[in-house]
Amino acid sequence: MTTKDSKQIKPGSTLGILGGGQLGRMIALAGRAMGYRFVTMDPTADAPCGQTADRQIVASYDDVEAAMQLASVSDVISYEFENVDAQVAEVLESHAYVPQGSRLLRITQNRIREKTAIREIGIPVAPFCVVNSLEDLQDAVRDLGLPAVMKTATGGYDGKGQWVLRSEAELAEAFETLAKAGTELIVEQFVPFQMELSVIAARNPAGELAVFPVSENIHQENILHLSIVPARISAEVAARAEEIARTIVEKLGVVGLIAVELFLTEDGQLYVNELAPRPHNSGHFTMDACVTSQFEQHVRAVCNLPLGSTELLSSVVMVNILGEHLQPVIDQIDKLPRTAKLHLYGKAESKAKRKMGHINVLAPTVEEALTLIDELKIWTNTSEVLS
Repeated sequence: MTTKDSKQIKPGSTLGILGGGQLGRMIALAGRAMGYRFVTMDPTADAPCGQTADRQIVASYDDVEAAMQLASVSDVISYEFENVDAQVAEVLESHAYVPQGSRLLRITQNRIREKTAIREIGIPVAPFCVVNSLEDLQDAVRDLGLPAVMKTATGGYDGKGQWVLRSEAELAEAFETLAKAGTELIVEQFVPFQMELSVIAARNPAGELAVFPVSENIHQENILHLSIVPARISAEVAARAEEIARTIVEKLGVVGLIAVELFLTEDGQLYVNELAPRPHNSGHFTMDACVTSQFEQHVRAVCNLPLGSTELLSSVVMVNILGEHLQPVIDQIDKLPRTAKLHLYGKAESKAKRKMGHINVLAPTVEEALTLIDELKIWTNTSEVLS
């Protein structure tokens, strides 16, 4: 065990990970190559991270006793997704070294707190209102206009817990449906974006900061489909996106990784949509196209090692493999481009819309990478997605 300070956690030490999904799996794979050991805590036996860790503690995310067991065998503790119990993380802070802390976790677990925090440091977000009743919703729509987006304040991912409001006639149904989650609701003014972008940034306890190249992201049915790097934006927009990420990291005292998701409007304005204090789906391209992957960088950051280079070595397009794509990918494995890097997550059950893996396609240009993906005929034609 270590005391809570900013000393280095060197190779040979044990990292405990709250959460056992694919992000934890890839953190462990990167960290094991550096000589670290891993213990993960997740309610699903043989979870993706459990398959690559030295040990898995099978327990729910709010199990304080199990979390204390994790602390007893870990030199440093991290989390791999933001829906772990913030109270557990707070308890661990007093018994273990948790350099990411619980404050940022609490902020990013609640969209109201998150957007308020971003706005307070001077970063643009879409105008929003908090709603607790149908009357609040009606008032919000009058203030913000339609279309608007209503979301649950907590929970929800890949489009879950959201409703795009397009007419006043659907307000009652939308409120009744989302109110079943039993949490506060937030209504945001719809941002007519031209493109969705994201930036992955890292910071270690010593204060060193590094930013990965901006990713251009294409979604289908609210699930990330493609990440395109370099993003097809001007150098000026890229610089502003990276500066926004740096500001958020510094002002919020981030340790580890954070993903900053942004909207780019036709007039060149950038608005922050969401934050994720961990490795991110849109950063998977770094595994094969950058000097340092986001997962190695996360290990470096929480262990207070010098951060690795974020230099982009090749143009790349990351394409997600959902449940409905898994068998076609396996069936066509002989047809994958020789510059395609396949990453599967070891999930026991394949379901439609469930993330089962991804492929990074490297090429001299992103247009060539997109063409290679199109030619596989596994996903909806990319040219149709981009039109």
